[in-house]
Amino acid sequence: MAKDQLVQTSEIDLEAWGKERGIKYFMVNFTDLLGAQRTKLVPIRGIAGMQEGGAGFAGFAGGMDYTPAHPDMLVMPDADAAIQVPWQPDMAWVPGNPVMKNEYSAQAPRNVLRKQIAEAAELGLHVKIGVEPEFSLLTPDGKALADDLDTRVKPCYDQQSMMRNYHIIREISEYMLQLGWGNYQNDHEDANGQWEMNWDFDDVLAMADQLSFFKFMAKYVAEKHGMRASFMPKPLPTLTGNGLHAHISAWDGTGEDAKTNLFAGSDDTPTGRYGLSETGKHFLGGILKHGSGMAVICCPTVNSYKRIGAPSTASGSTWAPNSVTWAGDNRTHLVRVPGGGRMELRLPDGSANPYLMPAVIMAAGIDGIRTKADPGEAKEIDMYVDGHQIKDAPKLPQNMLDGLRMFEADNVLTSAMGDEFSSAFLKLKNKEWGEYSSHFTEWERQHTLDI
Repeated sequence: MAKDQLVQTSEIDLEAWGKERGIKYFMVNFTDLLGAQRTKLVPIRGIAGMQEGGAGFAGFAGGMDYTPAHPDMLVMPDADAAIQVPWQPDMAWVPGNPVMKNEYSAQAPRNVLRKQIAEAAELGLHVKIGVEPEFSLLTPDGKALADDLDTRVKPCYDQQSMMRNYHIIREISEYMLQLGWGNYQNDHEDANGQWEMNWDFDDVLAMADQLSFFKFMAKYVAEKHGMRASFMPKPLPTLTGNGLHAHISAWDGTGEDAKTNLFAGSDDTPTGRYGLSETGKHFLGGILKHGSGMAVICCPTVNSYKRIGAPSTASGSTWAPNSVTWAGDNRTHLVRVPGGGRMELRLPDGSANPYLMPAVIMAAGIDGIRTKADPGEAKEIDMYVDGHQIKDAPKLPQNMLDGLRMFEADNVLTSAMGDEFSSAFLKLKNKEWGEYSSHFTEWERQHTLDI
């Protein structure tokens, strides 16, 4: 079996760990190229064998760019990341690292992120991320709001909606608290039926696993109560879309060993005045340098482009970027730098792959550090009103095909993410675009039938 160079061998014996906790079954999980979670249910009697040799999946059937002729893709459970499922305590969920032909699969999203973690460690950086997942509570068919009393024009932080949906939000919050994630606030967001839940930031791989489990958990709780939790970027056309804002910092260690935020600094420079060190400055410069190219990883679906660059929604704002710019505590830009040695990337949406999104952020930022990329001056304007004044700011792609072309043209970024991954991603997503383009719509009939 391939030797793991990126994560220390776990001291946890999953069978013993499970017996101590009354676990009867393990869900051995991986996330495919398109962001879907795949799993095998393994009785505790079989988990020792899986920990030793991996759980076998047919990669072609499991959303990866393999053929039916390929051997089994073996998913090695990461025992350090195992979670006892709060609502089903005899079950554990454990993410794994896919292996193909005795090597870690270079196209598997969790491995792509682990590659970036190793690259950052070579520079003495240990990235931590906090996420702000937004989701909509819809009817089971996904066509309408589950709460038909949620009708305010500006529903953000609405108290009555919170009480009507308290049973959903409370249950998810209690599970996060049981898991020790440090859930610290939950709120109704800017769209009717839209919610956001926040928990403590963490090491980047731990946060990616938590985000994966959070989506699984929110969907389960909603289904249990006869609703559908959707992270779709734009589930309802006139309402604000579901974003996934990412707060990024880099430290001198991981976990409790992290003592110093290496992005924090202060001097009389454009970035220093916003609390960023030279390292933070160059990381930010890398994000801006690759902003257009990384968009399709952060916004990976056809529907994503109905959120970014869209006209104002029913509430009066999209809360999504449209150009590659940065500012201080200003939410109309691609990157917000509120101080304290962190930056917020406002590009990602709810459909972003929990592993690829932080991976591409790190790939762009690491290149920025290595090339000493300069983000330039902050643009302290309202981009929704005065963005036309900035003539030289690159635009974000207007659709998924543009995004795929911009990613493919960014040779530095595709190389950093890995040639095998980039090729596989582009192949599957271009196929998806082709299927979308060939789909006949009612709009076409209405607009061209009588021409």
